[in-house]
Amino acid sequence: MPHTLDSFAARVREILLKENNPGGREKVAALLCDVLRDRAFVETLFDETSPERKVLYEDPQLGFCILAHRYTDAKDSPPHDHGPSWAIYGQADGETVMSDWTLVDAASLDHKVKELRKYTLTPGRAHVYNEGDLHAPSRAGPTRLIRIEGTNMERVARRKYEPVQE
Repeated sequence: MPHTLDSFAARVREILLKENNPGGREKVAALLCDVLRDRAFVETLFDETSPERKVLYEDPQLGFCILAHRYTDAKDSPPHDHGPSWAIYGQADGETVMSDWTLVDAASLDHKVKELRKYTLTPGRAHVYNEGDLHAPSRAGPTRLIRIEGTNMERVARRKYEPVQE
């Protein structure tokens, strides 16, 4: 059965209604991997004029959002978290090199962070970032991804982090 945005959103909603926690998010990530294999569905979410960030669906009760991200060139983002929320990144096309970060001193107010590891998200893969997980995406060329946020991050103030070398 082919996927649609409505059916995908309904399945995400069903999972999160039962398990709105890290375990439920892992189930949503597995579902996202499944829909990423449906190329016809993926193509319905993007076109040549798609912006870098497009909210496709926002759940009126739970608040989660499904987004399409289209990057036409290389792009790096600094280390960040999703404030009081979470996010699931699902790679549709291209590759994203992700790095995970940690606070140098959790008790400090300076928000300095150091890199822990790097890994590559390739088409069909998804990764969960729970509340407080610090990460930074880097894209060497054109990429497309589907991302699910626990809440619309356009309305959330987030702190800035300063990368340091150790």
